[in-house]
Amino acid sequence: MTAIRLSLAAALLGATALGAGAQELRIGLNEDPDILDPDQSRTFVGRIVYTALCDKLVDITPELELIPQLATEWSWNDDATQLTMQLREGVTFHDGTPFDAEAVAANIDRSQNLEESRRKSELTSITNVEVLGDHEIRFDLDTPDATLLAQLADRAGMMISPTAAEEAGADFGLEPICSGPFSFVERVAQDRIVLEAFPEYWNAEEIMLAGVTYLPIPDTTVRLANLQSGDLDMIERLAATDLAAAEGDSSITVERATSLGYDGMTFNVGNGDRADNPFGADGKLLRQALSAAIDRAAISQVVFNGVTTPGNQQYSPESPFYAADYPVPGRDVERARELLAEAGYEDGVDLEVQVPNDPVNQQVMQVIQSMAGEAGIRISLQSKEFATMLADQTAGDYTASLVGWSGRVDPDGNIHQFMTTNGGINDSGYSNEEVDRLLNEARQTNETEERKALYAEARGILNEDLPIVYLWHDTWLWALSDRVQGFVPYPDGMIRLEGVSLAEN
Repeated sequence: MTAIRLSLAAALLGATALGAGAQELRIGLNEDPDILDPDQSRTFVGRIVYTALCDKLVDITPELELIPQLATEWSWNDDATQLTMQLREGVTFHDGTPFDAEAVAANIDRSQNLEESRRKSELTSITNVEVLGDHEIRFDLDTPDATLLAQLADRAGMMISPTAAEEAGADFGLEPICSGPFSFVERVAQDRIVLEAFPEYWNAEEIMLAGVTYLPIPDTTVRLANLQSGDLDMIERLAATDLAAAEGDSSITVERATSLGYDGMTFNVGNGDRADNPFGADGKLLRQALSAAIDRAAISQVVFNGVTTPGNQQYSPESPFYAADYPVPGRDVERARELLAEAGYEDGVDLEVQVPNDPVNQQVMQVIQSMAGEAGIRISLQSKEFATMLADQTAGDYTASLVGWSGRVDPDGNIHQFMTTNGGINDSGYSNEEVDRLLNEARQTNETEERKALYAEARGILNEDLPIVYLWHDTWLWALSDRVQGFVPYPDGMIRLEGVSLAEN
């Protein structure tokens, strides 16, 4: 442990040229983010970094209400096909480029048309962007889109410098330039990401820190040990198995919030040549068998000490959009064996699953490996660094992955881009015309009951096809040094730094 503490200290010494006595917050991340480009990225920890780096048009409250950030107000026309926004004045990007309506138009264009963009499916309803003045913009839609404001409260609404974006192209993420409270200093892959306070930030009076450094430490126990030793000030995703130790330490405060997302196993059913496997394109009976072999409640108890909620859908059972006609199933090993036999695998079948290289996910898959083995499903595990695993998943170079999603305020954000044909994060390669129709219709109404019925109808199809086998819903756990003041937990799992400070030792 001493060597770990020393290496962290050495990494931090030269990370930034902050003056003596400056307050720099050190945050331990569960993994290293992928590329720091809001249009291209997809990792949860990347969004944590963006919360300090890149302001959005819209933000949320801890109660999940949409509130202004770079857009100060907005309004819809009578048929909800035009969204007009008033933009905040006096805002500049970190490179000095002014934030105005032209910058917003350039950002939307990039999100929709950059070849590498993952935001295309989130903004498909926007057919035209009209600059009405220096700080007024209108989005014209082909149909009403109940999800749009929620999309603009996430990566699709993060504003990057159009000057830097034009110069860097797809390499923008190597040195990202946004308009958030902190600007980019440096990144050392698998080691650290360093940001410093941006003195011209429009809300600078709420920023009490001179800088923030993010350090990826996949081992949850090591992450906690570095918090206890003082090498870190905060860690995200405290492991449930470490909760008692953290709560028993008088120098540590634990905060929690119920997640909006899910964790599960994603299968390659149509993403390239590797979809040609028993669990792939024609393997829905085997995917059903695996689901039947898993005891979701036992996973919650054994791995997470009961902190998580067992799940079988993109929404938790507490969500108003949960399809009650499809409750979380109990384990049924006999049914799993029957399904294997029906699929022609009476003697069992092999399945390769890639899994992130952190201890918690490794333990989850070892438990599932044992459960599935009793039904005749022989699972082999491929441990990978998280960003590498996602890259392979995107490329179709996988059979199945244990992977989660942090969740979105609007229910569309947990399903549309994963389950519609050519969706931005449809790594399964799943395609079903009826599911496409139902999910697209759910975007076009603001009536909760109508949307709920459409999602439930889609769930009936997806419950059979199972391109994703959902397993549980997280509770976000943060552990903080007692020096950290002003932190507010949010259900989206982000670490917002407005009002956060460090008390003197």
